[in-house]
Amino acid sequence: MRKMPRGPMAAALLALLLVGCAYQPGIVERIPDDDPGRLLEQAQQQAPEQAALTRLEAADILARQGQRTQALEIAGDIDDGLLPGRARARWALLLSGLGEELDDPWAVIQAGQDIDALDLSRDQADTLRQRLGLALLEVDEPGAAAEALLRAQADSGQEALNDPIWKALSRLDGRELSALRDGADDLTQGWLDLAELARNSAGDLERLFGRLDDWRERHPRHPAARRVPSDLLALRDLRGMEVDHIAVFLPESGPLSGVAGAIREGMRAHHLNAADGGSSARLSFIDASNSDLAALYREAENRGAQVVIGPLDKDQVTELENLDSVPLPTLALNYGHGERNQARGLFQYGLSAEDEARQSARRAWQDGHRRAVLMVPDNDWGRRVGEAFWSEWSERGGEVTNAVRYDPEGSVANAVRPALRVSGERARLGDIDMLFLLALPEYARQVPPTLDYYYAGELPIYATSHLFEGRLQPRLDHDLDDVQFIDIPWQIPDAAVGGEDALPFTTSYRQLREESDPALFRLMAMGVDAYELARRLPQFQAIPDSELFGATGTLRPGDDGRIQRQLPWARFVNGVPQPILIPGLFDLGSNGDGESP
Repeated sequence: MRKMPRGPMAAALLALLLVGCAYQPGIVERIPDDDPGRLLEQAQQQAPEQAALTRLEAADILARQGQRTQALEIAGDIDDGLLPGRARARWALLLSGLGEELDDPWAVIQAGQDIDALDLSRDQADTLRQRLGLALLEVDEPGAAAEALLRAQADSGQEALNDPIWKALSRLDGRELSALRDGADDLTQGWLDLAELARNSAGDLERLFGRLDDWRERHPRHPAARRVPSDLLALRDLRGMEVDHIAVFLPESGPLSGVAGAIREGMRAHHLNAADGGSSARLSFIDASNSDLAALYREAENRGAQVVIGPLDKDQVTELENLDSVPLPTLALNYGHGERNQARGLFQYGLSAEDEARQSARRAWQDGHRRAVLMVPDNDWGRRVGEAFWSEWSERGGEVTNAVRYDPEGSVANAVRPALRVSGERARLGDIDMLFLLALPEYARQVPPTLDYYYAGELPIYATSHLFEGRLQPRLDHDLDDVQFIDIPWQIPDAAVGGEDALPFTTSYRQLREESDPALFRLMAMGVDAYELARRLPQFQAIPDSELFGATGTLRPGDDGRIQRQLPWARFVNGVPQPILIPGLFDLGSNGDGESP
């Protein structure tokens, strides 16, 4: 889970809770020196409504006694629907304050799920909404976080909310930003204009700050004009450090030359388009087929390069990640074998199937599933991707009830029968509520009809991008209807961002889509993003939370420099990828068993 730094604002909110709104006497008459243990015993003998009030009293006393972990557990287990109005408001403030202090964002989200229905003063509502926005940002729900924080700022005018609002907006794609514009007030419109301004500056800091000055003149009373978000302000220190010359280490021969050629083509096309737009860096391509890394870096330095893209070979990336530092800031085009990258100045980026598997696990868990069955090919690729899903799933508390490594050339039925424990002609689904599928298109298209045959057609299927060829083939892909899969924005523009016009780097997209082999299009998109990431390496080093909304997803560096991709989801409808609406966030507070995700 991505942790958000706790700053003065969080401390101020907690102080507000402690001195006033959360612990004010409410509808329940309380005895400060009473024994919470005795109250909890009494609650076991009481009717549900009275028991809820008694447990709230016990939680309140425990919180004031400093036993906040126990207080959080008790408050979180209370069915707030049993509480009368004032007591329910008091419960929400108590639980949210404890959740914030104990770093449990899901408790805060539980407390804030129905703010407008609570009997709160304006200050109390602002406090709860701010806590809710920060918690949503912490669990990586930037859209909902932005809505909560923007409303809180509209009510309170607090400039202290600028940084979290900016972090939330920076993580939204074009579709999500556009959705916020519908019915937006002047405050929100100003924020959205600022986000669009920053995104369209394409890493050109002079252009960015020229536009920022114009924006501040147009919005002089906006909170972000009075106090520029710190991440934007930090970019001022990078003026004069813009990347003007990039060395690219790619092989021109050998087993990786085909992959390298597609990446190179995407990079070159986008470089020319950026130059036409008045913002580009010089590219120097250096053949990495036979040279050792030290020689490659010497050549890059001799040519005056500031940063490096490459290498592509996994073993060479591993060699780099085991160094203390690299000679020049480097964006490798693969991930090393190690569990972590330890080299200073080294970033790693690729179209990792393991990343897609981990994101599939997170999405399936968020959708409320808890028991998974896996189908992956019986090869090294399938093993690695299956283990990535399993690890992420287990870490969240999910159970893998069965896993099958299938023969990609064999019968699909031979894999489905053991996966679903088919007896006779009927699957046994009692301990299965979703299927994770890693498969290429020809194999994947046979899976849903086979599930139908064994009376398992309603089983949700989550898949990686590999089942989609990247071109619309409704007749072939009709059998994949209702399968949910993940892919890069450039492959599913209608589902990802609402159409081609909203895509990042639209000119390069249209050029490469028209000219390219669909089988290589993802690699060309990778070349586009590699170029954009390389230009931002100084920014990533100075501001670790920086992101790029790119052709291959929303990209951000992890704490070890490995680039993490957040990809959009799609679902096949009549054989065509269509957008999926994220399930209502406030349906996620429990899984039906009272457990927080």
